[in-house]
Amino acid sequence: MLVERTSPKKKAKELAKYLRGERPDYDYLKSVFRQRRNQLEVEVSRTPKKLPYVPMENELKSYCEKVWNLKNFPDMLIIKTLLYTGIRVSELINIKRIDIDFQQCQIRVNQGKGKKDRIVPFPFPLKRH
Repeated sequence: MLVERTSPKKKAKELAKYLRGERPDYDYLKSVFRQRRNQLEVEVSRTPKKLPYVPMENELKSYCEKVWNLKNFPDMLIIKTLLYTGIRVSELINIKRIDIDFQQCQIRVNQGKGKKDRIVPFPFPLKRH
């Protein structure tokens, strides 16, 4: 026997009306729904993680040759910075001039992944660019 379900939008409105007086935050709601899942014995479906693509040695050599021979200086500097430091693109675009310490060969990454700050070293040859 199938029971007709309430639409998710309508159910969300009902819950919002019920909880509005408590002014819940995200952590509270997360905890409430975790408890509800446990009580109803609802399994959380997880998608399996795929392994990243690892390029072959000849592909890496070809890529490096192209990067090192670039005539477009700004593009070359961006690519070399990403390769030499391992920082994320989203972190690189937020770097300001004051975040780079050329004396110590370090870059300060502010509010990186997980909203954490960190210092990333870069090799001396990158300093010359």
